[in-house]
Amino acid sequence: MRKRGQNGLWVIWKVAAVVSFFIYLLIALVRIYYYYYYSDDSDDDVNNNVDLLQQVNPRVVAFMFLVRRDLPLDFLWHTFFLQNGDAANYSIYIHSEPGFVFDETSTRSTFFYGRQLTNSIKVAWGQSTMIEAERLLLRAALQNPANQRFILLSDSCVPLYNFSYIYNYLMGSSKSFVDSFLDMKEGRYNPRMSSVIPMRKWRKGSQWIALIRSHAKVVAYDDIVFPVFKKLCKRRPPLDYSKGKQNYKLQKQHNCIPDEHYVQTLLAMNDLEGELERRTVTYTSWIQSATNMETRSWHPVTYNYASANPQQIQRIKDINHVYYETEHRTEWCKTNGILVPCFLFARKFSRDGAMRLLSQGDFDASALQHTTP
Repeated sequence: MRKRGQNGLWVIWKVAAVVSFFIYLLIALVRIYYYYYYSDDSDDDVNNNVDLLQQVNPRVVAFMFLVRRDLPLDFLWHTFFLQNGDAANYSIYIHSEPGFVFDETSTRSTFFYGRQLTNSIKVAWGQSTMIEAERLLLRAALQNPANQRFILLSDSCVPLYNFSYIYNYLMGSSKSFVDSFLDMKEGRYNPRMSSVIPMRKWRKGSQWIALIRSHAKVVAYDDIVFPVFKKLCKRRPPLDYSKGKQNYKLQKQHNCIPDEHYVQTLLAMNDLEGELERRTVTYTSWIQSATNMETRSWHPVTYNYASANPQQIQRIKDINHVYYETEHRTEWCKTNGILVPCFLFARKFSRDGAMRLLSQGDFDASALQHTTP
């Protein structure tokens, strides 16, 4: 009799546990439905809904914008997120100048309200502050365990495809996308680094990266390579003929641009290159120029209304490989062994260039029916 009574209690306990589970699940679903469909459109509610939805979907892409001040192309990104973006699948972080706030007075898009970092720093091009700002963005994004991919974008970047295509492209690969190649010719490596960074690990590449979570942690919390870059990787001052003979001393300095070397070298130092697609997913066209101040200088081309024409955009989309001269390496753009377009984003775009891109309908859900990579 005792055994039969114990079995009965066990059955009752199991039934109660199952019923409790389904009640909890039903309450959770009702809460999500209520918040998502019946809340008003105030900024706090929108942000709370996004956070709630991301608790359900653990595979989120963090869009990290590194900007000077505001986001001049916010109107284009607003359409990108609005028309084809699932709020459960993305998060947004912005590093702007200290004290700048994204609200109704500074941006036309509610997607960016309150998304600025509160611990931002003053950034100067060619200085270690640039990579420190990247690390601050990564640390902020890593606080959300749902974020699994981390995309670094500038204030002049535009998406080339709709949200679904970009999301599937990034999530379809288990690797980070980091433009990385050997740099043996330009003299940017400082021999004083050798005690920490051997020359064979010195790399160069594009600043615009897309990282998986484990690699994002390596960059965000590095305390070995970053201090060396901060001390020994600095931009050489441009020629200034008014300084006379002092120019000779200045031009003997190593011309090291931290954001073109740091992430690539750090990942090589950690023997992670086998976990990379060694290419960027952000397209940039470079042009060489010469001025009185700089005898040899490369600058990114800016796409305005005239140059952001459909033919040019299609040429960028059609690129399926990248050649690295220093390694005699051709990097074919693949995801899981399947040949795919190399670039998901492009820069630099002016406001009128972005407006033309938007007017061409490239962000309509119906305009980009691409096969998942």
